[in-house]
Amino acid sequence: MQKTIGKVDDEERIGQLQVMDTVEKGAGKVFRAHFSGYLDASMSLSNRLTETHAAVAGLFNSALIATQVSGNVTTANLRTSGLSSELPQFAANSLVSSKALGQPLRREKFARHCYGHQQAVVVAAGGDSDKKAWDFGRFVRTYTFFNEPFSLAKIAGAIVARLSGESKEESSTGGMEKEVVLVAGATGGVGKRVVSVLQSKGIPVRALVRNKEKARSLLGPDVELVLADVTQKSTLLPEYFKGVRQVINCVAVTVGPKEGDTPDRQKYMQGIKFFDPEIKGDSPETVELKGLQNLIDAVKENVGVEDGVTLYTVTDKGPSGPAWGSLDDVVMGGVSESSMQISLNGGENGGPVGVFRGIVSTSNNGGFASIRTKNFSPAINLSAYEGIEMRVKGNGRRFKLIIRLSADWDAIGYTLSFDTAYNEWQTIRLPFKDFVPVFRARSVKDAPPFDPTKITSLQVLYSKFEYDGVLNPSFETGPFELPVAYVKSYLKQPITPRFVHVGSAGVTRPYRPGLDLSKQPPAVRMNAELGYILDFKLKGEDALRESGIPYAIIRPCALTEEPAGADLVFEQGDNITGKVAREEIARICIAALNSTAATDTTFEVKSTVPFSQPFEIDPNNPPVERDYAEFFQSLQKGITGKEALEEAKAVTA
Repeated sequence: MQKTIGKVDDEERIGQLQVMDTVEKGAGKVFRAHFSGYLDASMSLSNRLTETHAAVAGLFNSALIATQVSGNVTTANLRTSGLSSELPQFAANSLVSSKALGQPLRREKFARHCYGHQQAVVVAAGGDSDKKAWDFGRFVRTYTFFNEPFSLAKIAGAIVARLSGESKEESSTGGMEKEVVLVAGATGGVGKRVVSVLQSKGIPVRALVRNKEKARSLLGPDVELVLADVTQKSTLLPEYFKGVRQVINCVAVTVGPKEGDTPDRQKYMQGIKFFDPEIKGDSPETVELKGLQNLIDAVKENVGVEDGVTLYTVTDKGPSGPAWGSLDDVVMGGVSESSMQISLNGGENGGPVGVFRGIVSTSNNGGFASIRTKNFSPAINLSAYEGIEMRVKGNGRRFKLIIRLSADWDAIGYTLSFDTAYNEWQTIRLPFKDFVPVFRARSVKDAPPFDPTKITSLQVLYSKFEYDGVLNPSFETGPFELPVAYVKSYLKQPITPRFVHVGSAGVTRPYRPGLDLSKQPPAVRMNAELGYILDFKLKGEDALRESGIPYAIIRPCALTEEPAGADLVFEQGDNITGKVAREEIARICIAALNSTAATDTTFEVKSTVPFSQPFEIDPNNPPVERDYAEFFQSLQKGITGKEALEEAKAVTA
């Protein structure tokens, strides 16, 4: 559906700048001589062509002059001129915009020499500013930097669509996806309890399972299931993780008695009596390391990383991120100029930094300068994040950040203004929820919601206008600059774990010097016989710690089928032994999702009940559900138990 934007502001006076020289009847004849087949076809579709073809003819003949296309016009020489396929569409939009101004058009033509050739330039029309020569060549260079090569067929289609009133609708998924918690290993002893507790709390859950029938029998009919095997990367399809904002991973290598077990694994699950164990199925390396790494890779884009996605920065090796190009008021006939430059020592600490620098002028009804990225290909998914963060050295003026969700040149931009402090480095955070849909400085009331899954380009703008005719209160003409250290996404604050992993106590102990193995759990004593199970569990933990995803790693001692509610001990450093209920671990996992104190920590958990003593509760008077906040508050980042191994290496070195 075509949207009506309303009265056109000065920034929209593009149409006044596209008409070169006087538009005479002869211009239409020249245009038809070159494009008669396309024009005849479009004339049959709309009577409006007869009202506008002379103006379009003037535009095209001017474009041919300005870009030095000489001789007979052919597809080949038009293509080599560098004109983009959507330039006529943009120009046609401009002609319509100029009508809305209700002002007479001034048309003057000058000539100047550029690179040894005479080049046409235009003086802007309307307004009270001084009139200066318009560099049409710079307009073309600007346009072609951001767009595909010229296509004659697309020109015809654009003209026909414009004159027949057709308009391409903006597509959108409707904004943010439904957010869910993904539970991997959802049919295991801990996993099925995690799913049950999430459901009881009304938290949307998606279960990643290998066997649908088994999952339905254990989890019930209402749980959303996705079928995949973390050890098989090809089964982890991207659509399975849409909307996933947090993960609880309960996947573990299968261990069972050598003598066999019941179908529901009762011998293994009871956790108290010892049975000589062996690995069943895939190896510890396949499950605990490669499987966990596969899962991390699959969810990373959707859960986010703590440092965000860097969209632009400058290091000693140069700038990283997409190419930025100038997009100044030359597109509407103005004379402002800007660029993104590199200062080798202008950074906050004397290092290299990007600088948005230029001169802004209101001549020719202009008044804005900007830099814009080339389109991201493919579009960037930032749905895991709350917004965009910029580190800039302000100049006391107000700028805008524009995010586009369309690859089109002239499309709605979701826009948010930000003020800067004079001569100070500052961190600017711009939440996605505050961005306003804008088209040519006019807010669009019926625009699709902002969709962070399809970010196509970014633009930083310094303009005399805010929106809907309101002026920028801090705008000044003349030179300006804005050093930019980085542009990146940021997570919702305060940061809580996005990936909770259920590991195992004992993972750092097999090689710890001076340890009495006879007093350690079977997995520590039999690490080698069990395929180095603890080695690969530790390597899997390390992969998660190094991923950048905010995490919590929970290391339970021996897991039992006892009820939750026993007194607990949380420790760090991988030293404790004991037992703990699977139900308790499931509850701790879910509590950790909302704990800032648990973020980026690794800890062990056991109950205070001795192994030899069963823990029971009165079913008619169960213990009150525990608040785990007091336990999380005691946790410290950086403690894993590997410290003892590193100290031992340092002593022997």
